[in-house]
Parts: sequence; C-alpha cells; structure tokens
Amino acid sequence: MKWAVLTGDIVNSSDLSADALDEVMEAVRDACWQMSGWDDSNSDRTQSAYARRGGDGWQIALNRPKYALRATLFVQARLRAMKDGQASRIAAATGEGTLPDGAHVELNSAYGPVFQASGRLLDTLSGRSLIAYAGGGALDAAFRLADHIAQGWTRAQARAVCAMLPPGAGPRRVAAERLNISRQAVDQALWAAGFPAIEAALEQIETAP
Repeated sequence: MKWAVLTGDIVNSSDLSADALDEVMEAVRDACWQMSGWDDSNSDRTQSAYARRGGDGWQIALNRPKYALRATLFVQARLRAMKDGQASRIAAATGEGTLPDGAHVELNSAYGPVFQASGRLLDTLSGRSLIAYAGGGALDAAFRLADHIAQGWTRAQARAVCAMLPPGAGPRRVAAERLNISRQAVDQALWAAGFPAIEAALEQIETAP
C-alpha cells in the first residue's frame, strides 16, 4: 500500500523541560489524529498513524500520499502556533510500506521502502533546512520553498494557516469564528503567511495525474 510518511524531530529540544517537550510531542500527535478526519471526496476518509521515536523524535503515516506537503505544513503550523513557537525538522517520503495489524497504536512496527526513505532523509537535514521531500525533483523544490515561507510564520499566522490547511476547511469566516477573531484578521494573517501561494501550489500538487 502507498503511504505518505513524515519523520521528524523537535528543533532545540534540549532547551525544553521534560514537560514542555511532552506538550510539543502531544501537539504532533494531535495533528496526526486531526488528519485522520480529513475528507477526500473521491475516496474514504484519510487514515493516519503516529509513533514517538526516542525522546524528541516522531513519525506519522497517512494513506493519502498526495497530502504529503499539506500534512507536513499542518504539523509545522501546529507547532509554530504554540505559545513558545516551536518547530520540527520533517523529512517526507511517499511510496510503498506496510503497517501490520495494530500499527495504528505502534507505528514503529511498520516497514517498507517509504519508511526507510523518510528516516534516512531526516538524517541528512542540516543547517537551516527544516522540511524536505525524499523523492527529489519538483516536489522537493516545493517542499523547500514552503519551508522558507513557514520559517517566518508568527504564532497568529500559524494559527490561521492551521485552520485553513485541512481539505474542505470551508470559508475563512468559519475559521474566524473558530479562532474567535475577525474575518479581516484571518485574511491579513493568511496573506502575511503566504498562504494564497501555498494553497495554489497544494491544489496543483494534489490534482496532478
């Protein structure tokens, strides 16, 4: 079966207390469970699985490879929206993999080329690069450009992006109500966050043959 696999570790995790790190990891886990409710009009709902790897590492698998970049940005937005503006390195890959029965509870039992590719890419990320795609080519270029944009998100911008990234998120007025801010504030945050360009890129990626 084909999957999108994200493997990550928390940036500057050594500066966090054990409780603070647990809070960050819980935010990643919650983002994963929210993805499992993402609608796909052409098929069943998205399925997702999560595992914590070591102290500050994590992995997420989605059964919708086309959502690899959307999911990566969703996790990053969720972390940047936290009180202290956290971030993660995230290595994404798409391809074949197997989740044995019960792997929704223990993703570390999964195996296959896609899991290996994602893990290996994380080992090579260095410097200021936080997100990348293991397959290279145009999609990796899109990941790296999105990374540059996402690294500048403020907390308010990340909250707005997080509200609008799920497929079928609805109109911005709904996000404004959910965030308890004005529609104008949502529009301003999304524009400053580069979301219109990101949204257009995601549409092109996810509808490509």
